[in-house]
Amino acid sequence: MDTIELQRIARIGDDNWWYRERRAIVSGELLRFSVPGAAVDIGAGAGADARMLSGHGWRATAIDLNPEAVALARAQGVEAYEGDARYLPLPGGAYDLALAMDVLAHIEDDRRAAAEIVRVLRPGGTALVSVPCDMGLWSAHDVALGRVRRYARGAFAELLEGAGLLVDRLWSRGVLLRPVLRRLRHRMTRREDLAPLHPAANEALRLSMALERRLPLWSWPGTWLFARCRRPG
Repeated sequence: MDTIELQRIARIGDDNWWYRERRAIVSGELLRFSVPGAAVDIGAGAGADARMLSGHGWRATAIDLNPEAVALARAQGVEAYEGDARYLPLPGGAYDLALAMDVLAHIEDDRRAAAEIVRVLRPGGTALVSVPCDMGLWSAHDVALGRVRRYARGAFAELLEGAGLLVDRLWSRGVLLRPVLRRLRHRMTRREDLAPLHPAANEALRLSMALERRLPLWSWPGTWLFARCRRPG
């Protein structure tokens, strides 16, 4: 992800429909834990998810390859370090929870990165992983964000299981938005896709995601895939 896009995401992250939805999903998953522990946010960007984890009582560490992202995270009080997701500068078996939100799609050697998630988790630890799905949705948006692929459901599960994770749940998000986003993004240039989102459009997208939470659409084709996994213990 280039510096301009990183700075834009840091500015809009608290209000943007997608980042709000993603944090809501993670917050809901945190309810599964009886007590908070040590967590690592891999590919943390400016540290918004790590700040959210800290707000829930977790001892959160943020890792990002971009030194500017690390600086932005530290400026917000996040414990952050520069590091490659394929070679995390972290001890093995040290974390109860690992987040990898929209990270693997940016990495050519995603198998190596998935193996690192397993390495840093303690036995029985949980990983929450999200990826954009379906190469049929590939657009200027993916290019702007520096992605190298989108994932099919089967390929995503195979990647996680091949790294040694047990997949407890795998589900879709963005099902209702899929036809709209596909049409809009295929018509956009990279420059247009980096433009700020109109507040009315942002609110409409937020409401769509709120409606989707109430519908049984977990297995339908969407625009993102989420997985909750465990390191065998």
